[in-house]
Amino acid sequence: MRIGIVGAGILGLAVAREMARKGADVTVLEKEDRVAAHQTGHNSGVVHAGVYYAPGSLKADLCREGVALLREYCAEHGLPYQEVGKLIIASTRAELAGLRRIADRARENKVPGIAELDGLGLREVEPGAVGVGAVHSPHTAITDFAAVARRLAADVEAAGGAVRLSHPVRAMRETAGGVEVVAGGARFRFDGLISCAGLGTDRVAAMTRAAGDVRIVPFRGDYYRLAGAARHLVRGLIYPVPDPRYPFLGVHLTRRVDGDVLVGPNAVPALALEGYSWRKVSPRDLREIVAWPGTRRMAAEHWRTGVREIYGSLTKRAFVAAARRYVPALSAGDLVGAEGGVRAQAVGRDGRLLDDFVIDTHGRIILVRNAPSPAATSSLAIARHIALTVPLPRPA
Repeated sequence: MRIGIVGAGILGLAVAREMARKGADVTVLEKEDRVAAHQTGHNSGVVHAGVYYAPGSLKADLCREGVALLREYCAEHGLPYQEVGKLIIASTRAELAGLRRIADRARENKVPGIAELDGLGLREVEPGAVGVGAVHSPHTAITDFAAVARRLAADVEAAGGAVRLSHPVRAMRETAGGVEVVAGGARFRFDGLISCAGLGTDRVAAMTRAAGDVRIVPFRGDYYRLAGAARHLVRGLIYPVPDPRYPFLGVHLTRRVDGDVLVGPNAVPALALEGYSWRKVSPRDLREIVAWPGTRRMAAEHWRTGVREIYGSLTKRAFVAAARRYVPALSAGDLVGAEGGVRAQAVGRDGRLLDDFVIDTHGRIILVRNAPSPAATSSLAIARHIALTVPLPRPA
């Protein structure tokens, strides 16, 4: 069986590896000249333990399975994997009820080692942090997802598959016997196709005539990093109690495997699908984003939050204040600019921000429509899920 995969991020490569392991002849089509060029290569590297997600959701189930698979994969291939632990801190007593709900949900999701701490107990974990209470997830880890993606690509090629870089998909059509694709000036014929296109999901869906009731709205996340001795003020991961109305976790402090500590991200509407800064503007992308009724409905409901996030993106002061809420010893001079990222967030026609993973099947074509965090953590499990529960047709 010949399978095409659109997208060489960590998810597309994990799916390609899984299909190759099952004997498929796999070809990955990637528009960039390298793997992990977008969301996979622009994140903080956190391996989420499954604390936040609704029990029984795809996110909850595949995150827990994905953690185990990723930990094993990293050990097998000598990739970095450090269980630095996460503190979710309530900075006021008003946040304690939300913190308790997080602890209850984490236990229901069978996240190991969850502990509820008071203000003194959290300082035993993070001496530089303050708060009135915290949930501690000691097995939350960090890795280098771009390095994992490169290893997955090598696995695909070792199994006889191909990773075609600089092969943007231009057109495709489903026929009685398969899927024909034009990419990078070449023509391909597959028995089935799986799209893991991330920020390019909607354009792939449009080629398949499977528009559906969701669209990708890009949200940029800005980051700073701690400079010099300030990096030693954070041992692991320090997160706020998230706003349950949004699938974003709020500005947090994240230790990376290279020793840097990131502060961020916020969540501001990007001005292009790959809008990693305010300077990157795409009129075409903006027209398509604004034309979606869900975008306008989302903006009408959440504009106040949007204004606050945009203000935070334009002034360093907001980031410093967010960081000092949990680590008061930090000052403005401790934060220096760092590279941002863009999240491919699916928004429904009604303006709802979709929280769970969404995978659609249209004949011989599978579309991963929503795969935000913890998709990198869950990538090996999502790949198994697609291979086992969303089977492609056999060759005609």
